[in-house]
Amino acid sequence: MLRYVLLKLGRAVFVVWAAFTLTFILLFVLPANPVDLLFDPAELNSVPPEVRAQVADGYGFGEPVVVQYLDRLGHALRGDFGTSVQSGRSVSASIADVLPYTLLLAAGALVLAVLIAFGVAVVATSARRRWLRTLVESLPTAAVSIPVFLSGILLLQVFSFRLGWLPPFGDAGWQSLVLPLVTLAVPVAGPIAQLLVRSFATEFRAGYVTTGRAKGATRGRILTGEVFRNASLPALTIAGVTFGNLVAGSVITETVFARKGLGRMTQNAISTLDLPLVQGIVVFVAASFAVLNLVVDLAYPLLDPRLRAALTTGRTTAVAAERSIA
Repeated sequence: MLRYVLLKLGRAVFVVWAAFTLTFILLFVLPANPVDLLFDPAELNSVPPEVRAQVADGYGFGEPVVVQYLDRLGHALRGDFGTSVQSGRSVSASIADVLPYTLLLAAGALVLAVLIAFGVAVVATSARRRWLRTLVESLPTAAVSIPVFLSGILLLQVFSFRLGWLPPFGDAGWQSLVLPLVTLAVPVAGPIAQLLVRSFATEFRAGYVTTGRAKGATRGRILTGEVFRNASLPALTIAGVTFGNLVAGSVITETVFARKGLGRMTQNAISTLDLPLVQGIVVFVAASFAVLNLVVDLAYPLLDPRLRAALTTGRTTAVAAERSIA
């Protein structure tokens, strides 16, 4: 069990370090100079080189690459990602200002996505008519295939501009949250629903289901009992990936609906080459992704007796291998 915990913890640390390092490398090789963006483009050529060099040194861009990397890594370990080139504020404070808006959107979208996924899985499993089951099972694939920006624009056209039911832009009031939630939740619900449909089908072939039917239990009772609980466990394994998709989708969603948040800040930081802010956001998202995956990995043995038994006894089983990989 200790080896399992250390392995998962080491993987989480590696993910965060890799995100920091790759972001630093990619941003460093960019041809543009972020310091130039601080000056008026019309007057850039007239700025003395020593002034530009002084500004670059102030942000640490004038140091050798290795020195920059080690210095930024040391500060990042203390939660200090430097100062935003554009705003002059600390990166941590800038992220903290918009984080609540993105967390509200992501959490609401995750809840809605899970509800949609379970609804699709239950209907697909319990439907007696083949055509209905086939139709419902095709919905997750359709949801995944629709780009977020396209579904957002379609929802705006129908429910805001044509029907006038919901506000198109902004972040004032719960009404402004409805369309972004649906836009972000639908593509995320797709893979969760696909996994749940397969899990329900697998559980219905288990021996305890046959025993339950022999004792007179109805299909609905079996579905809402052991089958529902056992089939729901694999959905935990994609919680981290789901969170990553939500954050990535928030970049487009917050832009389409003109909402304040981490996604919109990321877009602005990239477009203005605000390197400290971009790196801080990427590392924060990677750390959140790693921590959530770590929590899921450590919670899984507590929820799955088969995996807990395999880890406790040290046996190598197919179940243990499958859960460890996930």
